[in-house]
Amino acid sequence: MTGTAIIINAQGLERLQARLNNLAGLELGSLTEALAAEGESQTRRRIAEEKEAPDGTAWEEWSDSYAETRHGGHSLLEGEGDLLDSINAFVDGETAHVGSNLIYAAIHQFGGAEVGMDYIKPRPYLGFSADNSDDLVGVVDDWLDREITRS
Repeated sequence: MTGTAIIINAQGLERLQARLNNLAGLELGSLTEALAAEGESQTRRRIAEEKEAPDGTAWEEWSDSYAETRHGGHSLLEGEGDLLDSINAFVDGETAHVGSNLIYAAIHQFGGAEVGMDYIKPRPYLGFSADNSDDLVGVVDDWLDREITRS
């Protein structure tokens, strides 16, 4: 038989196996905390700067009558800053949570139709855009790189 072959030297595989074993036994707490922090940052940025849903859809503007009640410091989802200030992240076991404890936060996310406020349009701020997902994968990659290097 003719062709090309490579020779694999098994020396060093014990080191690789030790690293893989170390990864299998890692505590995910620091990773989950990093993901929660990134998700909180992304959500705050969406409200304060991006003004669009995670799918890239621009939030609907205020009605003309409502816009007349706003002043220069107000913008979509930012009146006095309470919603933005309420965005927080926490970790429960191996699950990261990002959200708000304000009652009206859900109305902004889903709209007011279910509570008789049809005039409040949904302006989704929770969720992940493609860029957000890429950033979260980057957080995981960085964490894995650090953990592999420690092994």
